Amino acid sequence: MFSELAGIAAAQRGLYPVLPGPELRVAAREAIGVIDLEAAGVRVERTWTDGDLHGEELSWSVGFGPRTRAYLLKPRDADGPLPGVVALHCHAGMKWAGKEKIADGPEGPSPEVRRLRDAIYGGRAFANALARRGFVVLAHDVFVWGSRRFPLETAEGSSGVDDRGDAPDAPLSEADRYDRAAKAHEHVVAKHCAALGTSFTGVVAGEDLAAAAYLRSRPDVGPVGCAGLSGGGLRAALLGAFDPRMRAVVVAAMASSYRDMLDGHVERHTWMLWPPGLPRLGDYPDLMAARAPEPLMVQYAMRDELFPEAGMLRAHAIIGERYRDAPESYAAVFAEVPHSFDVPMQERAFDWLAAGLRVQPPPV
Repeated sequence: MFSELAGIAAAQRGLYPVLPGPELRVAAREAIGVIDLEAAGVRVERTWTDGDLHGEELSWSVGFGPRTRAYLLKPRDADGPLPGVVALHCHAGMKWAGKEKIADGPEGPSPEVRRLRDAIYGGRAFANALARRGFVVLAHDVFVWGSRRFPLETAEGSSGVDDRGDAPDAPLSEADRYDRAAKAHEHVVAKHCAALGTSFTGVVAGEDLAAAAYLRSRPDVGPVGCAGLSGGGLRAALLGAFDPRMRAVVVAAMASSYRDMLDGHVERHTWMLWPPGLPRLGDYPDLMAARAPEPLMVQYAMRDELFPEAGMLRAHAIIGERYRDAPESYAAVFAEVPHSFDVPMQERAFDWLAAGLRVQPPPV
């Protein structure tokens, strides 16, 4: 049914045109309904050291909901400005935790987070590993995750989820109970955002833009890039499209054309991937590559169960065409792995970010 509807929609709605990058960035920002937000009233809640790292837990307000919590990590003995990276946590069906999925604070990971890291991050907190490579790394919670999540009774009440799930004799942890409810509650969130003239995507992008602006404002930070896996990779792609000062972007295991995802690969993805209006402006890879000729690394997990191989290859072709005049700025990595950002993929991304965000020597 959807395949037949796709043909009618394409004929009548003019799907996936090829707009110039600058025009696409402006039009997509409006179509998605990106909200202009600011990280206001930034506070340092606590600091710690972890061997060769210095850590800060920060909080700020974006003007609605609970205060955002974030971890900022950097080399303990850093001297002078260092390149900065906004490290973007994934979706992964886990909304109880946000930044903790990719960054360790002083308490270390919970059992639920450790389980997730073992599955898709090679068992490590990539934000801490990146900071040890000489970066100032900011990992923040975003709308509906971690410190920005809804109360459990709201998620359960509006979604109609029975917290006993499929195994009433096996009690769930509070985190797992929340994540079960939040899966259905995302539909409610997306509907509310649509009713307000924005989208789930637009609100998340607004909060990420505010976090990036804060990181750039710090005197200990030089040029800034971003990186993320899966839903975090989508957030990185959006930052790259909508933040003209984002110097280098890494998108891991989050690249496919829309048109190849129909009939089998739509239902498992977050509402963030489906903002209204975007297909009439271009395909998702067009938006990813709208920042051309600025540096972009895309890591394709070729055994990814969430994306069809044809969609990944089409994404690569679309992005390559947009980088035709600056092929050196587009790094495509094809990894024979399932949906993940494992340690070898992380290390390739770190090397690439180090090259792309190097601090220029001062003028003589």
